[in-house]
Amino acid sequence: MHADEMQKRCSIVAACRRMEPLGLSHGTSGNISVRHGNRLLITPSGVPYDSLSQEDIVSIDYDGNWQGVLAPSSEWRFHIDIMQSRKDVNAVVHGHPLYATSLAICRREIPAVHYMIAAAGGATVRCADYATFGTQALSVNVLIALRERKCCLLANHGMIATGATLDRAIWLASELENLAHQYVISLTIGQPHILSDSEIAKNIALFENYGPKKQPEDAG
Repeated sequence: MHADEMQKRCSIVAACRRMEPLGLSHGTSGNISVRHGNRLLITPSGVPYDSLSQEDIVSIDYDGNWQGVLAPSSEWRFHIDIMQSRKDVNAVVHGHPLYATSLAICRREIPAVHYMIAAAGGATVRCADYATFGTQALSVNVLIALRERKCCLLANHGMIATGATLDRAIWLASELENLAHQYVISLTIGQPHILSDSEIAKNIALFENYGPKKQPEDAG
């Protein structure tokens, strides 16, 4: 196994162990994938994260042929389809966090109640139509909900966050759950005020340069 693959496997295991403390998963729910050449590395089905090892991570190609000691997550189809359709995505995080899932159960999208929704890539976080987990129908619905977006809810199911890196996808998943929490609480207080599309467009542009920056190397 090459060092690059080993590093990616280790990063997936580490990210999985962050999921429950961040409130993104419970028990064996949720799954993570990372692009690796012309294949994906994806979490196996039904393994508790606290006992997950790098050897348990499954290698799967875009036709669904997998290699490993364990079977891949039952949601491997939408991981593959997202990676195939979105060249900007190198990692996918799926979970069942409390507030995002509660909104998904109501089949309710998240409107622009906070400027942080710009991190999702648009003025809403859409909710994908319902389909049985693990099916191609669900994958089709996910791709529709993710058009011009980096994350979405899944009706009566959970949420998906994507990223150019695994760290970025985990960060977005956590931000999505926080946004969902804020929206749910605001609905109990009264009618949330929605930011305009033009304001969200400004914030989306600002988010292109959001995040830690490296200092330029000393030319001398």
